[in-house]
Amino acid sequence: MKNKLNLTKVIIFTYTIFILFSLITRYNPGVAIFDNLLDFTIEMVKILPCAFILIGLIEVWIKRETIEKYFGQSSGLLGHFWAIILSATTVGGAYVAFPLGHTLFRKGARLSIVLTYIGSAALTRIPMTIFESSFLGIKFTITRLLVSIPLLVLSSIFLERITNIEDIPKEIKE
Repeated sequence: MKNKLNLTKVIIFTYTIFILFSLITRYNPGVAIFDNLLDFTIEMVKILPCAFILIGLIEVWIKRETIEKYFGQSSGLLGHFWAIILSATTVGGAYVAFPLGHTLFRKGARLSIVLTYIGSAALTRIPMTIFESSFLGIKFTITRLLVSIPLLVLSSIFLERITNIEDIPKEIKE
C-alpha cells in the first residue's frame, strides 16, 4: 500500500511540475491540458455538491424496506425496469451514478440491479437520448436502446451470478 501511495505522490508532483512549466513557457499542449482540467473541475463543483446532498437525503428519507421492495432479491425483472427508469432521470452521469449505486447496494438492492442502474446511467439519460435522436434520428436511438438495454440487464445478471457477494469488502456493504 505504501508503494502505491508514493507512486500517486510522484504522479501528482510530476503533473503539477508539467502544468507549471507549460503555463510559464506557454507550451500549448500543457496549457490545453490545464484548461481541460479547469473546465472539468468547474463542472464537478457545479454538480457534485447538489448530487451528494440528494444522495444524503436518500440515505435518510428512503427506508431500507422500500429499497429492498423495489430493488431487492425478490424484485425480479421489475427491479431492473425501475433501475433503468431511475437512471434515465438521474442528472450528472457517472459522478452521481456510482455514489447512488453504492447507496442502493448498502440499503439492500441486488448487485445485478445496481449494475443495471450504473450501466443504464450511461445509456438512457433522457437529455442525452434526446440529443442523440436529434442528430442520429429517432429510429437509430430506439434501435440502440432496444439492443443495449436487454444486453445490459443480461450482463448484469450474469455478473451477479459469477460474483461471490462474500468477496465484496465489508466497507462497501455497510
